[in-house]
Formats: sequence, C-alpha cells, structure tokens
Amino acid sequence: MTIEELVEQYIKNTRHVFQQIKEGKDPQDKKAEKVLDYTKRYLEDAMYYSDKKRFETALASVAYCEGLLDALRLLGMVKFEWSMKRR
Repeated sequence: MTIEELVEQYIKNTRHVFQQIKEGKDPQDKKAEKVLDYTKRYLEDAMYYSDKKRFETALASVAYCEGLLDALRLLGMVKFEWSMKRR
C-alpha cells in the first residue's frame, strides 16, 4: 500500500466517523466540543495536504485526528465505531 492510498483510507474512515459521532451528555460536553473542533481541523488539514500531494503531512494530520477521536471515545465523551477495517 502506498502512502497516498494509506492517507486516502484514513481520511475516508475518519470522515465516516464524523457522520455517525454522538456526543455524550455530561458536564464535559464543552471540553469535548472543543476537542472535536480540533479533530475537524486536523481532518481538513489532512485533506488539504493530500490535495497538495504532501502525503507525509496529510498522514500526520489525520493520525492526530484519529488519536484525539479515540481519546474522546475512551473517556466516554463521544460514541462511534471505526467501521472500516484497518490494515
């Protein structure tokens, strides 16, 4: 798998998560919203750099996005499933 294909797969998986994500209902919601805003920005960065053929930077951006999403999920602040299999 090329880095371009890997970036494409990660972006696709992450975009799918944003379509189904559900935020928790607790006092931490404002914090989760702020971190979710960061994740969306990292995803936008990944798509921008992918379009510019800067795949290493795109991969780093989408990896940050996924890491923050996983952290929010582990803390119970959001709910989602990674639906596509990772290699």
